[in-house]
Amino acid sequence: MSTQIAVRLPDDMVAFLDSAVASGAARSRADLVARALEREMRRQAAEADVAILRTKGSDDDLDALTTWSATRAALED
Repeated sequence: MSTQIAVRLPDDMVAFLDSAVASGAARSRADLVARALEREMRRQAAEADVAILRTKGSDDDLDALTTWSATRAALED
């Protein structure tokens, strides 16, 4: 399910969206905005995980996985 909303964006951001769509980097303005929001949601979730680790410490059973992920995981879409 999706909900249509209206947002106001600065002209330079709209130009960026239009350029991305024109070049084929995004299917539509909405597609690029949704991808950016998903990325922000993942970033905030990662920050919450870091806060938990700072408070509770790491779980030794997961240290090897954390090290592997930190050195090999790609942060792009």
